[in-house]
Amino acid sequence: MDKRSRWRAQEQELVARWNAAVARHRDALAEIALAGGDATSEALVLKADAARADIDALRRQVARLKVEFTSGKRY
Repeated sequence: MDKRSRWRAQEQELVARWNAAVARHRDALAEIALAGGDATSEALVLKADAARADIDALRRQVARLKVEFTSGKRY
């Protein structure tokens, strides 16, 4: 597998992980909204926080790939 196809596979995996994390976060927020603001359980809050942490980690990874791309190390 050459560099470009390996990079493309990494980018596609990153997009899939991003979409999954956003869906988990959206679902967790919807569950919290259905539970009714003050009556939210600790488990729902932890679920939303974990999904948000995943999104933040993926955002940092996207930033690293962007730096690699703009510096000419990718493609």
